[in-house]
Amino acid sequence: MINKELINPQNIVVIGGSNNTSKPGGNCVRNLVKGKFKGVLYCVNPKETEVQGLKCYKDVRDIPQTDLAIISIPASLCYDTIKILAEEKGVKAFIMYTAGFGEETKEGGMIEKKIVETVNAAGASLIGPNCIGMLNRYHHSLFTLPIPEMDNFGVDMISQSGGTCIFLMESAIRMGLRFNSVWSIGNGAQITVEDVLEYMDNNFNPETDSKIKILYIESIKDPDKLLEYTSSLIRKGCKIAAIKSGSSESGSRAASSHTGAMANPDLAVEALFRKAGVVRCYSREELATLGAVFTLKELKGKNIAIVTHAGGPAVILTDALSKGGMEIPKLSDLPAAKDLKENLLPGSAVSNPIDILGTGEPKHLALAIDYCEKKFKEIDGIAVIFGSPGLTRVYEAYDVLDKKMKTCTKPIFPVLPSVSTAWDETDFFVKKGHVNFSDEAGLANALIKILKTPHPLANNLELKGVDIPLIRRIIDNIPESGYIEPKYVQMLFKAAGIHMVEELVSDHWEESREFAAKTGYPVVAKVVGPVHKSDVGGVALNIRSEKHLEIEFNRLMEIAGARSVLIQPMLKGMELFAGAKYEDRFGHVVLCGLGGIFVEIFKDVASGLAPLATEEALSMIRSLRGYKVFKGARGQEGIDENQFAKIIVHLSALLRFATEIKELDINPLLATSKGIIAVDARIKIEK
Repeated sequence: MINKELINPQNIVVIGGSNNTSKPGGNCVRNLVKGKFKGVLYCVNPKETEVQGLKCYKDVRDIPQTDLAIISIPASLCYDTIKILAEEKGVKAFIMYTAGFGEETKEGGMIEKKIVETVNAAGASLIGPNCIGMLNRYHHSLFTLPIPEMDNFGVDMISQSGGTCIFLMESAIRMGLRFNSVWSIGNGAQITVEDVLEYMDNNFNPETDSKIKILYIESIKDPDKLLEYTSSLIRKGCKIAAIKSGSSESGSRAASSHTGAMANPDLAVEALFRKAGVVRCYSREELATLGAVFTLKELKGKNIAIVTHAGGPAVILTDALSKGGMEIPKLSDLPAAKDLKENLLPGSAVSNPIDILGTGEPKHLALAIDYCEKKFKEIDGIAVIFGSPGLTRVYEAYDVLDKKMKTCTKPIFPVLPSVSTAWDETDFFVKKGHVNFSDEAGLANALIKILKTPHPLANNLELKGVDIPLIRRIIDNIPESGYIEPKYVQMLFKAAGIHMVEELVSDHWEESREFAAKTGYPVVAKVVGPVHKSDVGGVALNIRSEKHLEIEFNRLMEIAGARSVLIQPMLKGMELFAGAKYEDRFGHVVLCGLGGIFVEIFKDVASGLAPLATEEALSMIRSLRGYKVFKGARGQEGIDENQFAKIIVHLSALLRFATEIKELDINPLLATSKGIIAVDARIKIEK
């Protein structure tokens, strides 16, 4: 629980406060004093009578009633101290710097649990243990440096790692990013990342609160809660970017299906962030850059103008933006461009990038920005690259940039790369309340990530064409766990409104012969029994005669583990893939992509978290690297992406009401001239 005593305490005691500022208890006191905490501040330290000019008590039993206690003492003393503070002194909020609990040993975890029970019984809040503290507009209860500049509309940062928290602030401060609050959660024994997001959502005021959140997460304890509150905040106008680390080991887990091998906890995180509308990052620099972009006016399209006095960085930015799907529209043919060129120095270029040359003056920079703002209606945002060659000062140019950023309706992204040569000028610019992207490729990466992150949608189940009672009856009648018989797959798909190719499963030659004659040649024969049919030579394609079928039927029945043979008509079309896997706590992760052997070779798959709406499914399909193939390439027919999306949605509905399904593969889904048909599918259940 998060209470007012944690957010805005009227008095704070530092248990372990010290005159030695190289210790956590000492530096914490210094930060609180320098942060101009407005309430009463005192310490407990048996070796001191005064700490940094503050009253110091010898024993916790001697302190007056206190809202917030900061704990910076050895782990062995923490439980007894917190028990006294909570039960006898009425403390309602705790921040525990101390490490040595659940993150280290089983015994430490047991003590940590007892501390939480004591704090909960007192109706108090607890941040930590094993954290660097928290910082907001009311109190700077961190024991580390740096302390960033505070701003009501700065960034809210929540981090499970204290070290990452520090280094993120270092990166962000260098860019000019300001902060509204910093939460170092540590072990998250009581208050987790999800709890902080819940508090921010429930108490959100769009007039007074920050709309930017950046998160560093090592473990997601409650995915549903994270999804609920991040998506809610984003719908209220917030922007959220996050790193989720610690997922690389998941790839080593064994799985029996193609989906099982690919769908790991990291893809579950990807799907969760996608559903919530959270921009996913993979480095501190990337996360800080996203936070900085979020502080600027919103980019409402893909068309970027680049104004520069240095050709090389402009080309790098152009390439990076173009590869990511942004547009750098050609401007030189427009009448306004010819007019602009006449007012710039001879040799200037107005094609886009707009190059005002290294000898261009601040007035030329202002003119180029004005044309992008007022004359070039095609332009949605303006990137300005302006450094210093070391010959002249650039104060006046940066002053122009400052004024234009404050008055233009279109967002301006400043790339000021001369952080050494023009350090004073850059610092002058940043102190006016701006951010700076010293690296143009980093800026491009951030803009592309924002472009490709979908907005959260209402989590509505689309059930048209899905027979839920029938799905439940089929699942309930399946006798045992494991891969289910093809007949049950057919029944489930029919109940879910997923069209599957007509097929027969039999171990009798005569029955198979009659089915093939009725359906017409060519046909396909597949062994039933072994999980990976291709690995054991269990698939025979393009069978064109009864004699050929008889030879293949007999061969397939002799494969080790074979129980029967499946016969299908041989269809032609583009091979697609859809599948799902159940991940603990996250639910079903649904995948889609190109099918056949490509799904394993290229691993070009998009993930979504069930249940999925049509817009989510379409967003998944369009995010694939192979999406151009779906649109039709080199004379090939494209596919009906709306029908593909409908199948993904129906599949997610099936999974919602058949939670016993743990792995599911449809590979391939065949996009034919008559529609998209499931050709080969397998389903693994746990009863």
